[in-house]
Amino acid sequence: MDRIPILRMGKFLLVTIQVDLYDRLALTLEADLVQMVNKTGASGVLIDISAVSIVDSFMGRIIGNIASMSKILDAETVVVGMQPAVAITLIELGLPLKGVHTALNVEKGMDLLKNMINDTEADQEQEDQEDDSVTE
Repeated sequence: MDRIPILRMGKFLLVTIQVDLYDRLALTLEADLVQMVNKTGASGVLIDISAVSIVDSFMGRIIGNIASMSKILDAETVVVGMQPAVAITLIELGLPLKGVHTALNVEKGMDLLKNMINDTEADQEQEDQEDDSVTE
């Protein structure tokens, strides 16, 4: 059975989809990716779909599901490399991909993830400081 490789880059997981996904492969990717987020404690997932020419409603739901499950596991999701035709198709299908952030390419996607993670960590530190001052 085919699998899409999932690479770990520090706190992030990188998935580059180089083939058109059929349903079973998409479901396998979803399960593998969520398992890797849980196993590694990754704080971000970057999915590169620049080689994908067609996204149907099922694939759109899979991307949304990955983002939702990753968020529950405290990881942000960024999709990069979306072709204009794919973006148009997703909108026409009524799939806004809530919880999925987008960027033009892998470099900008990594920067976006880093900024989101740093903002989250700064917010957490601020909350911790406020909690400490309340208890004093």
